[in-house]
Amino acid sequence: MKRPGYEIDIDRIILHAKRNGCLFEINCSPDRLDLSAENMPGSADKAGVKIAISTDANSVGEFASVRYGIEQARRAGLARTSVLNCMPLYAILRLFKR
Repeated sequence: MKRPGYEIDIDRIILHAKRNGCLFEINCSPDRLDLSAENMPGSADKAGVKIAISTDANSVGEFASVRYGIEQARRAGLARTSVLNCMPLYAILRLFKR
C-alpha cells in the first residue's frame, strides 16, 4: 500500500537546506521515491544543495533499484554537479569534513 506524498514548500526547504549545509536524498526504493521529480526543481541545483542518490538497500538484490533514483534525477533535470554520487572522492571527503 502506497501512501500519498506530503504537500511541502520545497523552495523554503531548499533555502533552509542551503543555509544549514544540508544535503537531499533520493531514496531509490520504488515505494519510497519521496523526493519526486516535481519536488526536486532546478532551484536546488541553482542553490548549490547537493543531492545523494541512495539505494537504501537492505540486500544485494536491492542495489538494482538505483536506476529509479537516477531516472528521478534525470526527470528533474539535475546537473551531474548537483549529484553527490558524481563527485570525486576528495570533494566528498572535503564536504563531510566541514
